[in-house]
Amino acid sequence: MKSFGRRALRRPLSDAEVKQYVDQFRPFAIEGQSFDLGVKLVLSAMLQDVEFLYRVEIGTPIASLPGVSELNDYEVGTRLSYFITGSTPPDWLLDQADAGGLRTPESRRAAAEKLFADPRARDRVDRFHALWLGYHQLPHSAELVAELRAESRALVEKVVLEDKADYLQLFRSEQTYLTDYLAGHYGYSAPGAASWVSYPDERRGLLSHGSVLSSFGKFTDTSPTQRGIFIRTRLLCQVVPKPPPNVDTDNPPGEASGNCKTDRYAQHNQGGCYDCHKLMDPIGFGLERYDNQGRYRTTEAGKPECSIEGTGAIDGIGDFSGPAELADLAIGSGLLETCVVSQVYRFAVGRREDGDDEPILDELSASFLANGNRFDQLMLDLVAQPSFGFRKEEP
Repeated sequence: MKSFGRRALRRPLSDAEVKQYVDQFRPFAIEGQSFDLGVKLVLSAMLQDVEFLYRVEIGTPIASLPGVSELNDYEVGTRLSYFITGSTPPDWLLDQADAGGLRTPESRRAAAEKLFADPRARDRVDRFHALWLGYHQLPHSAELVAELRAESRALVEKVVLEDKADYLQLFRSEQTYLTDYLAGHYGYSAPGAASWVSYPDERRGLLSHGSVLSSFGKFTDTSPTQRGIFIRTRLLCQVVPKPPPNVDTDNPPGEASGNCKTDRYAQHNQGGCYDCHKLMDPIGFGLERYDNQGRYRTTEAGKPECSIEGTGAIDGIGDFSGPAELADLAIGSGLLETCVVSQVYRFAVGRREDGDDEPILDELSASFLANGNRFDQLMLDLVAQPSFGFRKEEP
């Protein structure tokens, strides 16, 4: 019971808890004349315990820092394990918590390095990118979704876990991992077997993948506005203001001058719509030559008379055409690297950063740059932060 309970609740059971389980379910086992029944009831109770169903972080309040509590070793071990592997702490990590061995930044970093050897760490890195860039759910057939996800996972694993390369290579890579099926989807020559191939066109990096380009569409087509919001908020960590209260967001401010998308979106240049949409629409139009499945096109679907120029701009940063130039522009702005740090931090602590987190993010950004933008080192640096062992109450 103690062994299973420690694994299920991610901490040792007290003698009082063991007695409570035994006293509570012994009568049922006796009445049913079945030892197995008693075991089944105990296991069922543990699997309904709030500490099994939820990650509970209580800690010890710090008198000098109102609203801040120091986590115990088991809580730190649980936070560490779920961050790196997405699952409950293994026995060796619980043993380390038993010995009080997760109190220092150095011990947490060493434990995280060991957790990286767990195959589930690869799944966790993939999940972070899928959630961050929106391709954890795609509106396509199961076969196409699997192919698109596999292409992106292969590149993430190659850059982050295999080559341990500069993270920006994820957005600049001149090669991608293709099967015959996916090559046909993109309109490329079939490689004959799943393999790394050089792009035959201007695509480069993760932003050129059909997985990312499938995200943030609208109905059955792309949405320059939604894609613009995606780049601003997910890739640059900027805040897009909400529409003013006097703007009717359900209806355009005027009649479109034509039937093409550029004509319809030109309506956003009027009245109170312009101030917000100038931050989003021009970015989305720079990606319009790629449809909502990531395929290249020069005209709108079903409208050969509506040609797509494919040029866009990030207001205040510069002009671009296509995902490769967009990636270069984001990297050149210096915003992408700092946004990656913020996104990983949010993923680790389960909330958005606030003013108190700025020194931590600044330190992590500096170390990220100093370590050659290595993503694995960023994750290790994060768990080695003193703040990783504390919990702050949210408003």
